[in-house]
Amino acid sequence: MTLKVHHPGLATTIQDMGRPGYFHLGIPIGGAMDRVALRTANLLVGNDEGAAGLEAVFIGPKLEFTADTTIAVTGASMPVMIDDTEVPGWEAVPVRKGQVLSFGYLTAGARIYIAFAGGIDVPVALDSRSTYPIGALGGIEGRAIAAGDLLPLGGAQGSPAGKAVPANLRRMPGSPAELRVLPGLYWHRITEQAGKNFFDDEWKVAPEADRMGYRFRGGRPVEFVEREQPFGAGSDPSNIVDSCYPYGSIQVPGGTEPIVLHRDAVSGGGYFMLGTVVSADMDLIGQLQPHMPARFVKVDMAGALQARADRRALMNQIRALLD
Repeated sequence: MTLKVHHPGLATTIQDMGRPGYFHLGIPIGGAMDRVALRTANLLVGNDEGAAGLEAVFIGPKLEFTADTTIAVTGASMPVMIDDTEVPGWEAVPVRKGQVLSFGYLTAGARIYIAFAGGIDVPVALDSRSTYPIGALGGIEGRAIAAGDLLPLGGAQGSPAGKAVPANLRRMPGSPAELRVLPGLYWHRITEQAGKNFFDDEWKVAPEADRMGYRFRGGRPVEFVEREQPFGAGSDPSNIVDSCYPYGSIQVPGGTEPIVLHRDAVSGGGYFMLGTVVSADMDLIGQLQPHMPARFVKVDMAGALQARADRRALMNQIRALLD
């Protein structure tokens, strides 16, 4: 069974839960930007949570089915159409051979996730089917899908139609989005007032926001503690001797615009890291549109672990509901 791509949408890629274990080789974890949304879509159609589906940004694809199956669309708010008739999102929907899936205009969020019964059955590359375009790895020839592509599906029958996730279990960012941050190893490089400003200011998502990272602007510039530049660091006060970049870490080149490193970011470099967005809130960043307001909220390790526990509890609620 295959899906025929009539129109690819915008930057639509095949994604699963990524390929952890290769970061030390410079290969990022990759995978869905909003992991809760993809996990939920897979549960709705009866797949393993880590099955491969489609991630589309701002504009959805147009796809034709060559056999009967079940689908679910989660994530951003975008009208879901089967043969031009709107069907619910966050719900298991049956489709028949020859029917066409398309989408209306985005109304909230940034990324939708489309799961198909049986998952997308492209070859596994380094333990994952996720597309890493910069490395030309995974997915369809390591690239976004294109018109004319035939996407192979696993062919499972899927869950009964009608399974749905209520609105109170659909986690999306508020306005402003609140992103919890654990100050990092290089926090001592900025002044006390700069640290206070960073958390007090409201920021906005810059147009430079993609799978590698999200840039924020609008807050006050970061002031650095004076020092003698160490050997091997660049001339800018934000430079350090090269270091590893954790997933979710925040670098501030030149001290002006914070960048949160996301799924396809590089694994190291020469900019200091102010802190790290907790893993539970990285899904929210994946749903932010350019120009949306955001605030960074300081937490300690206990707060970061509680955020992780809360997200785990949310997923357990969704699993119990769809079991």
